[in-house]
Amino acid sequence: MKTDVLTPTEENLSLAAEKIRAGEVVAFPTETVYGLGANALEPDAVKKIFNAKGRPADNPLIVHIGRVDDIEKVASYVPDIAYKLAEKFWPGPLTIILPKSENVPKITSGGLDTVGIRFPSNPVARRFIELCGVPIAAPSANLSGSPSPTTAKRVFEDMNGRIPVIIDGGECKFGVESTVISIDRSGDSVKILRPGAVTDEMLLEVVDSVVIDGGVLHEIPSGQKALSPGMKYKHYSPKADVTLVKGSYEAYSEYVKNNPKDGLFCLIFDEDEAVDGVPYVTYGKDSETQAHRLFEALRELDERGARFVYARSPESTGIGLAVFNRILRAAGFKIVEAESE
Repeated sequence: MKTDVLTPTEENLSLAAEKIRAGEVVAFPTETVYGLGANALEPDAVKKIFNAKGRPADNPLIVHIGRVDDIEKVASYVPDIAYKLAEKFWPGPLTIILPKSENVPKITSGGLDTVGIRFPSNPVARRFIELCGVPIAAPSANLSGSPSPTTAKRVFEDMNGRIPVIIDGGECKFGVESTVISIDRSGDSVKILRPGAVTDEMLLEVVDSVVIDGGVLHEIPSGQKALSPGMKYKHYSPKADVTLVKGSYEAYSEYVKNNPKDGLFCLIFDEDEAVDGVPYVTYGKDSETQAHRLFEALRELDERGARFVYARSPESTGIGLAVFNRILRAAGFKIVEAESE
């Protein structure tokens, strides 16, 4: 299969939308990461997403809509709080899990009776979905388990020959996937299943309480169904073996010195110094830039031939929680508490 990379002109977006209506898969930009989209209501089209990614079939997909009212096409019940959250955060990087309508096939929801729904803010994504005329199921546009792509170049590296079209909308704004939440039956509390750019502090402007699901910081038990993408399997990982190292720079530096390995690289902050000549990649100076640059940094480690990576831990509050969650999963939950001597 030939994979075309198209600029987001009106003509090209219309051509890409025709591919969607014909049951094909198209990669497109969002404000979070690039998505791998197909008609969410057509099982055969959705199956092509799983085939292109090599994605496990029990890993649910997020359904992207083109306007708030379209939520009723894919959800069987929409509580009032969902509309309040949509009014505050849509279009934007928030996914709301709701009971799915009969229109949504089980393959889209990963076998669940619920579905994650979001209305992206990226103007190219919004126009593309509008032209498609159908809800779009779209996980990140990478091979399953590898770092999510934030540029069309990275999508092409993973998807060349696997899908017909990639829409090149430039670099993504946030760099980590959307925040995924479920709503408590009482309607006044939400649970964060996957952290993102919409933080718990921001959600508290709308709801009375926010709970962080245990699956954000810990591996969920074997056999338990994942309610959100990014919960069940090792994700976002480069080819290298990653260890997340918590502690000050001094403690991190001592850990690196005391635990040498062949093919070792450091993943550190912009202002950090190299550790005793160990090659390194930086991924930002604060939580916002770390979120924006993390996946690109992980891919750079692959390009530079890293076999082992000691990743200096980011903050775990605000959007930093999203960065921490992604590195933790890239490390397969392998984490070290470093202490200075």
